[in-house]
Amino acid sequence: MSNSSSYTEFLLPAFADALELQLLHFSLFLGINLAALLGNGLIITAVACDHHLHTPMYFFLLNLSLLDLGSISTTVPKSMANSLWRMRAISYLGCAAQVFFFFFFCSAEYYLLTVMAYDRFVAICRPLHYGTLMGNRACVKMAAAAWASAFLNALLHTGNTFSIPLCQGNIVEQFFCEIPQILKLSCSDSYLREAGLIVFSVCLFFGCFIFIVLSYVQIFTVVLRMPSEQGRHKAFSMCLPHLAVVCLFISTAFFAYLKPPSLSSPALDLVVAILYAVVPPAMNPLIYSMRNKELKDALRKLVHWVQCQHQ
Repeated sequence: MSNSSSYTEFLLPAFADALELQLLHFSLFLGINLAALLGNGLIITAVACDHHLHTPMYFFLLNLSLLDLGSISTTVPKSMANSLWRMRAISYLGCAAQVFFFFFFCSAEYYLLTVMAYDRFVAICRPLHYGTLMGNRACVKMAAAAWASAFLNALLHTGNTFSIPLCQGNIVEQFFCEIPQILKLSCSDSYLREAGLIVFSVCLFFGCFIFIVLSYVQIFTVVLRMPSEQGRHKAFSMCLPHLAVVCLFISTAFFAYLKPPSLSSPALDLVVAILYAVVPPAMNPLIYSMRNKELKDALRKLVHWVQCQHQ
């Protein structure tokens, strides 16, 4: 029986054999990566530099942009390099690092989206207590809890996954290393070692999901009762970007991990992985800036300042 320690590298599938298609894959991923870096970088800089945005909502948005940058930087550059140099290999430690960091950034983002739902709930349903419940110290603690919980969760899953013996070779049927694909290579009698952690993570995932749903049920109940149309518009402008990001994140992750086995195929798994691992980090800055006047103004000031510095 082969053991995971006997492998020094894993093999990732090539998107295509033809050089032209590999270059197309490289160009597409490069464009998405640059869009994610630019969009999230602008949001981070604008929130950090504009004192008008030093509020809980934008503090959490800054953290979300940092996590988006981390998640897309974990998977896309290696895939781009493999296409450009026509390689397939990733080292054993590199694969373990990808698993850890991707799981860490995605988990932290999901926990942070849950915290952001609570922020919206307090702002709309408990406005008189907002200053008390969402003070600076409370916001830092909630963000730190999201990062720390994700770190511990990723550490446990990564350590457990790579301690399982591998009997099915070292070919990972995905453009990056992820836990379900590594587990497919494991010995069947060792797979149950990961089952307990998976059940715990799924329970935590659904707990956060239920919290987000209940928060928005109460939010929309309060908003629809507002007598002022301007007040309703302001509340919806505050909530809809966050809700859109949550729906994009959850729907793609749900389909990726909970789709029926009959729908599974290497090509479909590849497309779905791109949808949940690559598209959201690039789309989130656009979603948050579309209906947000304060953020648009801060970005406009930032771009104007940069232009002035170059004149």
